[in-house]
Amino acid sequence: EENTADSGEKQSIGRKIYKDLMNGVSHMLPFVIGGGILIALAFLFDDYAIDPANFGMNTPFAAFLKTIGGAAFGFMLPILAGYIAMSIADRPGLAVGFVGGYIASQGYILGMVDGTMTITTGGTSGFLGALVAGFLAGYLVLGLRKLFDKLPDALEGIKPTLLYPFFGLLIMGALMVFIINPPVAALNTAMTNGLNSMGESSKVILGVILGGMMAIDMGGPFNKAAYVFGTAAISSGQYDIMAAVMIGGMVPPIAIALCATFFKNRFTQKERQSALTNYIMGLCFITEGAIPFAAADPIRVIPSCVVGSAVAGGLSMLFGCTLMAPHGGVFVFPVVGNPLFYVVSLLIGSVVGMILLAILKKPLKKEAA
Repeated sequence: EENTADSGEKQSIGRKIYKDLMNGVSHMLPFVIGGGILIALAFLFDDYAIDPANFGMNTPFAAFLKTIGGAAFGFMLPILAGYIAMSIADRPGLAVGFVGGYIASQGYILGMVDGTMTITTGGTSGFLGALVAGFLAGYLVLGLRKLFDKLPDALEGIKPTLLYPFFGLLIMGALMVFIINPPVAALNTAMTNGLNSMGESSKVILGVILGGMMAIDMGGPFNKAAYVFGTAAISSGQYDIMAAVMIGGMVPPIAIALCATFFKNRFTQKERQSALTNYIMGLCFITEGAIPFAAADPIRVIPSCVVGSAVAGGLSMLFGCTLMAPHGGVFVFPVVGNPLFYVVSLLIGSVVGMILLAILKKPLKKEAA
């Protein structure tokens, strides 16, 4: 109530966007945390020696945990987009946002298969794509509502059940498939090619770039491009690249958790409570733990995490740390080469991220004053 009372014309748009965003983020959190911890436990209970390429799925119990955790993760982007849209356009927005988020996660685009033009998967647009889909869906449904206001009153009953879902999904699908997903897929390919061309030329710079990429969108195209590059390097015997990739993915949640622990006044009580799980997420190589914080305050959180991850990635390369497993987290530390300096790199990167975040984020009390 207080918010609506003191929201002037200037503040209202920003506040509205923030409220819509947080509606998506708060509904997404349980999927990220629950699914992420299940996936992490899968690596803890698995036996790396059985089949290194299938680590996390080798034993029946590990496979069970990873499958359930993966199922929860699969809902993350549709939930984010769906509840952003619902906050904007109420219930009619939910289905349109959900489907938009799903299309972002699947990366559907128009492409050629066996010489025929058809819908294919051309690389996920990830977290950023789902954010765009959520807002797009909400305002699309609001637009449809205005448009259909001109229809006779007799058709009022079929608007929410027929007109909004049909036209909303149709237009949403077209926008995602033809306009949003294709450039992100192209960006993905360009990044992978760019990284490949760097190769041996400068390992430390490559470590900085890969570490930073893991933190830009935390599970999105940049993150996936770096991760795919790291896993491809394993098959060609370059184990130091995967080590830099993994450490870059571990820093963001840990940096946020450290900041919430040592600079409490930068976070609300609710944020501090959910930040604690980020210690576990970070140590388990679940970068997505940082997404709720990045979504809520991207201008401060993302640069802090990128710098921290870049520092950690560069140090990992400098110290010649290696990793032969295509995953990360404390569970694969037994197979890390030069583990002591790996931990040192992780700590330095996380502390750098924490300090930068503490500098950029102002104490909340002063903000309210």
